[in-house]
Amino acid sequence: MRALWSLNPYFLRYPWHFAGGVLFVIASAMFAVYPAIYIREAFDMVSQALKDQSDASDLMRSLLGYSALILLLSALRGAFTFLMRQTLIVMSRRIEFDLKNDIYDHYQALDQTFYRRNATGDLMNRISEDVSRVRMYLGPGVMYTINTTFSTGLTLVFMFQVDAKLSWITLAPMPVLVWAIYRVSTLINQRSHAVQQQQSAISTLAQETFSGVRVLKVYSLENEQTERYARVPHRAMRSTAGSTASTRCLRR
Repeated sequence: MRALWSLNPYFLRYPWHFAGGVLFVIASAMFAVYPAIYIREAFDMVSQALKDQSDASDLMRSLLGYSALILLLSALRGAFTFLMRQTLIVMSRRIEFDLKNDIYDHYQALDQTFYRRNATGDLMNRISEDVSRVRMYLGPGVMYTINTTFSTGLTLVFMFQVDAKLSWITLAPMPVLVWAIYRVSTLINQRSHAVQQQQSAISTLAQETFSGVRVLKVYSLENEQTERYARVPHRAMRSTAGSTASTRCLRR
């Protein structure tokens, strides 16, 4: 995580996008939690009306009012969700563009020794796939962290206000869930790293083939190179399948 801290100054390039996105995330989280409160109040009102045998017309008017309020809150949540994506996600895309330009400028300043020591395909993969993964921290990572933190805190407050004992019982499995998510996330990161390595191998193979095509033709190595093209993408496909299976397990 410390390596990602060096990216934080990029947030200062887009202060309004970042500040507005944080506010929109908090507003969206609030409007996501409050409908549950009004649904509980509506059920309590129906239960009390059945006990007291109140007038059905008054009950219907109250239920229509609650329904309209819940729909309004859901619409506001959708609007703020759209706005938070238009700020934080757009900001992350712009930072991704800035990062690629900065990396390219750095590549331009490096000497030939660096390029002899590192494969061209690996360098191309770093400026494309690696930067795209870094963007997940700059945009969705920030957005979901703020959203989860605020939503969880607000939900816990309302839960303990309603029933503290039931809240503790509900939270009892949380340590096990956190441990399981941590283990699956670690597995996803390992398999994602393997996928990146295979993508670098494919890029390197393609670059070597194009740059050395004359050598391949002179020594009649077309068949051997074709077999390499069959093996390397197959390994990449298996790595991608493993990474996808791990991600699907976490989403379930």
